[in-house]
Amino acid sequence: MRTFYYVHTGHRIGLDRFRRAAAILSTLQNEDITLLTSDYRIAQVARDFGIEKSVGIDVVRNIPQISHNGDKLIFDSSEANPIMLDDMRTYFSKFIRISDDIYDIKAQEEFLISPYLEGEGICNAVAVSDAFFGDFEKDVELTYFFGDDDYEKDLEKHFDFIEDLNPHLQLGFYYFLDYEDMLKEKFKNSFEFEEYETMIQRSKILLTTSPQAVLDSLASGGRPVYFQREDYPRDFVPFFDTLNVPILKNYDKNHLSVILETINDRKYEKIEQNSNKIAQFIKDSLNL
Repeated sequence: MRTFYYVHTGHRIGLDRFRRAAAILSTLQNEDITLLTSDYRIAQVARDFGIEKSVGIDVVRNIPQISHNGDKLIFDSSEANPIMLDDMRTYFSKFIRISDDIYDIKAQEEFLISPYLEGEGICNAVAVSDAFFGDFEKDVELTYFFGDDDYEKDLEKHFDFIEDLNPHLQLGFYYFLDYEDMLKEKFKNSFEFEEYETMIQRSKILLTTSPQAVLDSLASGGRPVYFQREDYPRDFVPFFDTLNVPILKNYDKNHLSVILETINDRKYEKIEQNSNKIAQFIKDSLNL
């Protein structure tokens, strides 16, 4: 009986779920868990994130090609329809689902990790790596992280949105090579993909479309601003409201200016260090 952890990743949806998985798996290093990703490329570099076993499986329907009936699964994806989820709950002996949907409902034959829901069989928490909790020198005033994916090159289309701010740029994972080279020339200072952790720790203000980056920045003592991309789910907006994280939409430069002018007066809520809580919940739920 084996344990798997599946995350939905790719060049049109980014790496938020992968970064969350890396945070969770870092607390379960003594457990034999194989990460499954829907993208072969990130599976190949997962070891750089401390993940010893990772396999790219292309699509969610390929999970049964590598697993067996009775195995255990942690599932972080919105791809599956209700019928597919019911099949998974039957196929796997233990099934944990990670959900960001405020209107979600826990099924009887599953365990759930959610920032919104509480109750039996539910872990009310968000996953942030322990590496982001601590006192860090914030020597970068502002960093812009559009996300790990930009297939349509929207960052380039909206340079006027941030160029007057002269921010550092955090480069993403799925950027085209010629696109990345152009961005490096456009921005005076930039962080490579591999420098994400350093970027979070050093950035005083982080303007980002990545929900996970918002959480990481908040944990590190930064002041994140969440920019809601049109092609990204809005699941985290209610949660960020409770943390008093400013939310920006539609490349609204005037709103961004107001946010930045008053950001030092904003009272951000602290985020809890939940790594041990989540790890214990997973161990208890999966009988590890």
